[in-house]
Amino acid sequence: MTAQKKKFGIMGGTFDPIHIGHLVIAEQVRDRFNLDKVIFIPSGNPPHKSRKKVTEARHRFQMTLLATISNPYFEVSSIEVDREGLTYTVDTIKKLKEEYNNEAEFYFITGADAILDLATWKSTDELLELCKFVAATRPGFKLSKMEKEIADLEKKYSKKIYTILVPALKVSSTDIRHRLNENKSVKYLLEEPVESYIIKNKLYNNSNKE
Repeated sequence: MTAQKKKFGIMGGTFDPIHIGHLVIAEQVRDRFNLDKVIFIPSGNPPHKSRKKVTEARHRFQMTLLATISNPYFEVSSIEVDREGLTYTVDTIKKLKEEYNNEAEFYFITGADAILDLATWKSTDELLELCKFVAATRPGFKLSKMEKEIADLEKKYSKKIYTILVPALKVSSTDIRHRLNENKSVKYLLEEPVESYIIKNKLYNNSNKE
């Protein structure tokens, strides 16, 4: 009898900083698709952020660890942080498949806005062969537009793209950075250990990040 493959979610992102929106999406997808765990992967040197200032990877990695430590189904990987040069999702998924000897099924979790740019990602055809994609809707996003564009992507690549509605949380890393830069409260938008880490390391003060 062949053993059933484990099902792992992949939650990638710059996490600059990681906030409750990221955690809620990951938990909702884990529950909906009955995943064995969700692996958070802070990006190293992401190509889509090459023109923007991004906080040092070591800080983003530590904040992600702090944010996820209380959930036994969450873990954090440094696979992209440790890689030199630009980091691409397709390379990360191939590496993970090697690590798990192709005995795991991967669900890549991303926001609805990002999924609509999927055709611009490196080796999109190969990526859709390697893992399933789950697009999480965010508040303020036009659902009808997303559904049409996802249908177009499914037709173009002959692959199913899953969607999930998440609780109405309008939280973004950009807004949190701006709030911190203006000395405004971010309490309850972040896990407390993450907020403490930011304060201790004086992150996002006088930041020009977008």
